[in-house]
Amino acid sequence: MFKQVFAITGVNLKSIPERWASSLVIIIGLAGVVAVFSALLAMAAGFQSTLASTGGADSAIILRGGSSSAELNSALLRDDTTLIKLAPGIRKGADGKPLASAEMIVITELLKKGETQNGANVTLRGVEPNAFLLRPKLRIVEGRSFTPGLRELLVGRGVANSFEGAKVGQTIRMRGSEWTVVGIFESGDVHDSELWADAGTAQTTFGRTGFSSVLAGLESPASIAQLKTALAADPRLNVDVQTEQDFFSSQTKQFRATIGVLAGVVTLIMALGAIFAALNTMYAAVAARSREIATLRALGFGGFAVLVSVMVESLVLALAGGVLGAAIAYLLFNGFSVSTLGQNFTQVVFAFKVTPGLVATGLLIALVIGMVGGLLPAIRAARQSVTTALRGG
Repeated sequence: MFKQVFAITGVNLKSIPERWASSLVIIIGLAGVVAVFSALLAMAAGFQSTLASTGGADSAIILRGGSSSAELNSALLRDDTTLIKLAPGIRKGADGKPLASAEMIVITELLKKGETQNGANVTLRGVEPNAFLLRPKLRIVEGRSFTPGLRELLVGRGVANSFEGAKVGQTIRMRGSEWTVVGIFESGDVHDSELWADAGTAQTTFGRTGFSSVLAGLESPASIAQLKTALAADPRLNVDVQTEQDFFSSQTKQFRATIGVLAGVVTLIMALGAIFAALNTMYAAVAARSREIATLRALGFGGFAVLVSVMVESLVLALAGGVLGAAIAYLLFNGFSVSTLGQNFTQVVFAFKVTPGLVATGLLIALVIGMVGGLLPAIRAARQSVTTALRGG
């Protein structure tokens, strides 16, 4: 039986070049399905990777209670931030003081590169000096840091690459005030999509007296429980506490769900078209070789061997289409930088990420479509009457 399967399958595969036009229908159709599926989910994977890589389990972010896990909705008084910094569980810096940074969020507008109107929202983060110690991945790659007391900005690499006027030496106008860009930084996470300034200067310029959040270093990851308990027990405070990593990771859920549904719907529609294309192609292939198949059956080859050979041919064409689609998705989209609205209704710059898992899923989808599209023609080939096929030939 296996010898028969190998013999007929070999003949079928060798004849594919003779039927290249019809074979390309399956290959191109499935390449389109896999490429679109991979591209959509690569966008979700890139966004998730950018936010999930922000922060760690050894730092905590504290917001006003009930602020819906969005810094933009949070407001903490200066006295509140002082009490928070003195809570147990926060580690001390080299100067013996709590390693924490009270930070404020302001929304500003910048023009995307190539546009002349309709600016996009960008986050301006006012930070205290400890902000740099709490984010060890952040490094200044061009220029220098801002000087406290002056209207100077550090610009994230994502902003510098995607928006106008964000290069070192340029001036950004925000709400009637002018700020000079003095440096560009990289952090490999969501902060690459932000502008950073001295918190005190930002408060004075924008008429703020409080802060949006407090970022605090923990003595250990387990200290988050101690910090939560202490802050919850203080009647003067109403705050929510979570690790910085959990805070940013949670912001990807809705985006991932939306992209997942979109990818599912689009892939299903395209997959149905690809299945019909595969059915039509394989039926035509079986019909064209009906006399050849009948001759093999008359020589003693079994129906099962014929069925398997047609299925293998369909799967090989499907796999070729899947590989082509995955290659297209990787070459065109992997590392492709875009921006979208984040939790604070500001732009988050991130890159598409075509992961091995996405490629494997795309190939699996292609094989399933090839199996479905080849099954009925394979059954027909195995069941066709030998005498009728020979007469028809």
